[in-house]
Amino acid sequence: MNKALHILDVLDEMFPDAHVELNHQNHFELLIAVVLSAQTTDISVNKITPSLFEKYPTPELMSKAQIEDVESLIKSIGLYRNKAKNIILLSKMIHEKYNNQVPNQRELLEALPGVGRKTANVVLSNAFGIPALAVDTHVARVSIRLGLAKEHDNVLEIEQKLMDKIPKKKWQKTHHQLIFFGRYHCLAKNPKCQQCPLFDICLYKAKKIN
Repeated sequence: MNKALHILDVLDEMFPDAHVELNHQNHFELLIAVVLSAQTTDISVNKITPSLFEKYPTPELMSKAQIEDVESLIKSIGLYRNKAKNIILLSKMIHEKYNNQVPNQRELLEALPGVGRKTANVVLSNAFGIPALAVDTHVARVSIRLGLAKEHDNVLEIEQKLMDKIPKKKWQKTHHQLIFFGRYHCLAKNPKCQQCPLFDICLYKAKKIN
């Protein structure tokens, strides 16, 4: 059986309802939450966004925010000073250039301050239903351990290999399933190898056999 398709079948059984865990109610909130989530857990982001979005619910209002106020609202997460600056600047661009609408094109998203390829992929996929495969630390780790990518591959190379091996119609769902698998099962430290249904094909060198 095709290895990648076998992995997809197992992920379907383990995490049939995998989804984005950043709380949001619209495209703008999703974009801001994803920018804030860089090098920070979704749980931490979900703790600060309610008060942030209550005070600045639109790109126009966020664009006019005082940076010190935004910093005070998000200071519990990593890199908060830089993130505060970026979300104000990107909100200004969305307000002035795109009539308060988050753009649905990769090049336009990646031109926004603080938005890289991974963030753009998450927004394209989850906000607009445009097939994309975002590679974060969980997706990268799992892809390498399961042999879908090589240890020396960079993020873009991993993304390309996943797109080559996974049917396009499954990119969005598989992205979330790989994150769930890495976040709750195939952990960076002490992965749950003993109970892993993919143990036999896993390349993780430190996995425990006994």
